[in-house]
Amino acid sequence: MKSSTMHQPDAHHEAGTTIVIGISRADRFGAARRRNRLHQAGLQIVGAAFAAMLPLAAFAELSNESLIGPGLRYRPAYDGSQSQSLELVPVIRYFGQTWFVRSTQGVLETGVRTEFVPGLHAGAQLAYEPGRKVNESVFLQNHQNADTSGGASIGLHVEWDHTFGPAPVTLLARVRQNVDSARGAQADLRLSVGVFHGGPVSAGVFTQATWADAKSTGALYGIEPQQSEITGLPAFQPGSGLLFTSFGLLWSVELNPKWLVVGSLESRSLSGDAAHSPLVERSSNSSISAGIAYRYYSAVRNIADRWVSKERPYQGSVVSHILQLVFHSAFQFLARFEW
Repeated sequence: MKSSTMHQPDAHHEAGTTIVIGISRADRFGAARRRNRLHQAGLQIVGAAFAAMLPLAAFAELSNESLIGPGLRYRPAYDGSQSQSLELVPVIRYFGQTWFVRSTQGVLETGVRTEFVPGLHAGAQLAYEPGRKVNESVFLQNHQNADTSGGASIGLHVEWDHTFGPAPVTLLARVRQNVDSARGAQADLRLSVGVFHGGPVSAGVFTQATWADAKSTGALYGIEPQQSEITGLPAFQPGSGLLFTSFGLLWSVELNPKWLVVGSLESRSLSGDAAHSPLVERSSNSSISAGIAYRYYSAVRNIADRWVSKERPYQGSVVSHILQLVFHSAFQFLARFEW
């Protein structure tokens, strides 16, 4: 986004050197100060533009507005890898009366939820679980590792939204069981807090802790004896426990009433057995995300809400029944983790 006019002050200065001899010292100093002010203003503009385009998003995570758009994420090949990869990611958030879809709480997920008391929602979700591609990591290629395919998980979540003074707060607890039973289960606890809102700019912070059972940790960081013979890495069988913790910054810049730039910067640290896996080159990684989102209003929302509430009046009772059955087994599911 470099401007073609960035070098014009230098060109003007060179053109004026033949006549500046007849100008007083005060005028020369005044001209120098004006050039410095222009230079500083240019740096501020470029810096503001760069910050807006850097890191998905204070607005998206801490509000219920419906958003959709494309984004880019610069991330490690896998948590613990030295290699980095750039990928296209969606920026999406929609909440209807019952069902939802979003990519703003750490995973891409869709599902159903209901509000038990104001600000407290609970529901069930289907989420995309990323895999691990050998061609993204030099380390994995050198050791002839195999790909770990992506998949899906099903699970439960409870989310509390509240405002303390001007600051919005979201606390999310979520469990995810991979549909491939060999990939195990994980549990997330995520806290997001809005810390700044001024004009078109919003900013927030978040932190997350994720626990994994032995199957999940082993699928990501374990090395079977047969794999050890192929890769030359020592066999490793991790157990369950805390998988990682993370901390990040969120922000958004409103371009106009319908469009905004969203972004995030996250630092993630492996914990427990995963941090000691032979597959781990480093215990912490950072990722940067940036995207542009379109804020859509009542047209889409009304269509979706009408489909749930009017055309299918039985939908609410079915969802409530399903949630009751699902939450009945939640404590047995959580007992699988070592907290």
